[in-house]
Amino acid sequence: MLYYLFEYLATHFDFGGENLYKFLSIRAGLSFILSLIISVQFGKGIINKLRSLQVGETVRDLGLQGQLEKSGTPTMGGIIILLAIVIPSLLFAKVMNIYIMTMIVATVFLGCIGFTDDYIKVFKKDKKGLHGKFKILGQVIVGIFVGIVMLFHNDISFVVEKSEADAKGYEIVDTYRAKNPSNVKEEIEYATVNSTLTNMPFLKGNELDYSRLLWFLDADTAVRYAWVVFIPIVVLIITGVSNGANLTDGIDGLATGTSAIIGATIGILAYLSGNAIAANYLNILYQPQSGEMIVYAAAFIGGCIGFLWYNSYPAQVFMGDTGSLMLGGAIATMAILIRKELLIPILCGIFLVESLSVIMQVSYFKYTRKKYGEGRRIFLMSPIHHHYQKVGIPEPKIVTRFWIIGLMLAALTIITLKIR
Repeated sequence: MLYYLFEYLATHFDFGGENLYKFLSIRAGLSFILSLIISVQFGKGIINKLRSLQVGETVRDLGLQGQLEKSGTPTMGGIIILLAIVIPSLLFAKVMNIYIMTMIVATVFLGCIGFTDDYIKVFKKDKKGLHGKFKILGQVIVGIFVGIVMLFHNDISFVVEKSEADAKGYEIVDTYRAKNPSNVKEEIEYATVNSTLTNMPFLKGNELDYSRLLWFLDADTAVRYAWVVFIPIVVLIITGVSNGANLTDGIDGLATGTSAIIGATIGILAYLSGNAIAANYLNILYQPQSGEMIVYAAAFIGGCIGFLWYNSYPAQVFMGDTGSLMLGGAIATMAILIRKELLIPILCGIFLVESLSVIMQVSYFKYTRKKYGEGRRIFLMSPIHHHYQKVGIPEPKIVTRFWIIGLMLAALTIITLKIR
């Protein structure tokens, strides 16, 4: 909102300094700083309020070292992260930018789903919380919303040379002439395109059109009905990553720190996707308005890091589903909007392994119980971070090692831009 205020002041009152505020780097830096201030400065007051309301976590005895000591620790701390993300984004980003609007709607909606789950657990004394089918329904709604926006909003588009757009039959939203990033003395006719195209890692062409999955249809029909495969894929990704983050939130600081690393990586990718020269050099899809996402990403990182002030071992507050469902869903939505969703298995490798460990454990237990009459386990306990606790590794060391792995995966994700 402040962007439009400064623009108005500059237009009507010759207000100085408005050009400085137009820089993404300035607004992203301010967004990060304010996010830290909100989460650290106001976090303590929110934690005290949660404690006064007796919003404490009831911890079941699972035989983990130091686990029962955490009983009574305030939960629903995801409220802190939610405020630290939304407020700076509203203040410093262009709120009329479709990418920012989509991110804020998805973040708040998923935060409300998690809040409802925590509220039922704490105030209604129902340990099961919100029924799983309603959580999934909420995530599906967000996925459908994001998919529809991407398919039908003309501002969620990318730019290619018009000759390429004509050759491939893309739906052209607009055309214009501009200098060639590779040769500024030359002008090229460009087309703004709306398509289900995405970036495909490790391949030379670096592009995948979801309409190709409808290979049994002719080209025009496949493009027209691409939404049949695109929207379910978006729903699957948002649901999977959101639940993966929820499973990762099992020990102090693990989900928070991992999410901060992922958010920083997506922020870099968003900046590159929104910069014509960088996108041309890296041969990735150029999305003119996607660079604004770095302001949101900066708030996301600041909210996570600030929350670690209270969530690092020993935690003074837990984020609960209010935070974990929201963080995972926001990460997935950011990646999808900048057409980098196929990098999620690498970038969100921690979430993926945590989810797979639960799936493997449950599936193997059911299989062996049916075959041998007693259930057997692959891990001492799942998700896998609890397995390492059972082995006897101290909780802070597990978290630190997972963060290191997360940093390695983030570096690999960036490197994929050149590995083809």
